Amino acid sequence: MSETSEYTPRPSLGQVGKDAASIPLDRIDVSDPELFEADEIWGFFERLRKEDPVHWCAESPDGPFWSVTKYDDVVYVEKNPQIFSSEPTIVIPDPDPEFPLEPGFIGMDDPTHQEHRKVVQPVSAPRNLKNLEPILRERAVEILDGLPVGETFDWVDRVSIELTTGMLAVMFDFPWQERRKLTFWSDMATADDDVIVESGGNPNDREAALRECLDEFTRLWKEREGKEVVNLDFVTALANSAATKGLSPLEYLGTLVLLIVGGNDTTRNSMSGGVMALNEHPEQYEKLRNDPSVIPNMVNEMIRWQTPLAYMRRTAAEDTELGGKQIKKGDRVVMWYVSANRDESAIPRANEFLIDRENSKNHLAFGLGIHFCMGSRIAEMQLRVLWEEIMKRFRFVEVVDKPERVKSSFVKGYARLPVRVHSW
Repeated sequence: MSETSEYTPRPSLGQVGKDAASIPLDRIDVSDPELFEADEIWGFFERLRKEDPVHWCAESPDGPFWSVTKYDDVVYVEKNPQIFSSEPTIVIPDPDPEFPLEPGFIGMDDPTHQEHRKVVQPVSAPRNLKNLEPILRERAVEILDGLPVGETFDWVDRVSIELTTGMLAVMFDFPWQERRKLTFWSDMATADDDVIVESGGNPNDREAALRECLDEFTRLWKEREGKEVVNLDFVTALANSAATKGLSPLEYLGTLVLLIVGGNDTTRNSMSGGVMALNEHPEQYEKLRNDPSVIPNMVNEMIRWQTPLAYMRRTAAEDTELGGKQIKKGDRVVMWYVSANRDESAIPRANEFLIDRENSKNHLAFGLGIHFCMGSRIAEMQLRVLWEEIMKRFRFVEVVDKPERVKSSFVKGYARLPVRVHSW
């Protein structure tokens, strides 16, 4: 690790290993990445939902914010974007003034948000999904047929990353042999400084990686600008639309990061989380073996159960009230999807993993309202196709050791998942 005087480790809050009930309510900070890494968030969110569903955290390392933890309250925030703005960013920390990366259109309000979203939406539209599914299935077959039956390997690396990064490369028309760069840039964009340092790097590496990303995609932009469109991809769409052709470099980079993270982290972590969920609930795995037709419904439940992006932030555009609390203009308001998706007052038996759950689409992992995830159908398609092909080949994808979870309160995911696959 090269030295940097700017790096200060995030202080440990000492919440891991403690009963949520033992910590004073006003000292609870559910944005603690150590809680997510240890998978010990559940008692904290349950306590907030019961005792203080709109909770003020005054002394977070990233500054003060409100936590919105119940389903109906999250829906209210999502449905009132004129009160709860997506600008200037959708993560808890404010933008770095030295490298003010734009968050893309997810960090914009209407009408600019819709103008930019409409540019890239056709790439993930139902019409294009019909073209993408055969490519996806061919790739899934290739990956699964290459797995070492009966031997231990990392599911995250061999399956989840390979499948999602391959699909992302197709949607960007990115050089196939370099597709793992997309994974690297996605990880660097979302990793906490501590994670980068713990892996032997330097927080400055993030900016270097993202500038490399910008350089690569600027070259692709110039190649495709003004060219006849054969198969629409994200870069071609952005380079040739009146709404986006004037993007500044950092605005372009922010949009790229949004599309890369949205297409990579979310689906790949639901792929890994689904394997983990079935191992933790063997009766559900047996239900799947007996009736693979449940797969489309199971996909929705896996996405709810994993909730791969734990939250989105809004900023109060005016003084308002939520859950009996007075929220001031400028306050940060964090919608915890991961908590809302376990809210038993809105989702029956929310703390149970049920692959045949009724109304399984009624989750908030994709958000709601004007910012509802543009790639939701692609994510569902990738998970459905993957599990259709898994069930043709393997009786059991067995988790054989403890998983390594991502140290992040934003991306709720897996860094490593040791498994063995067993044929029928």
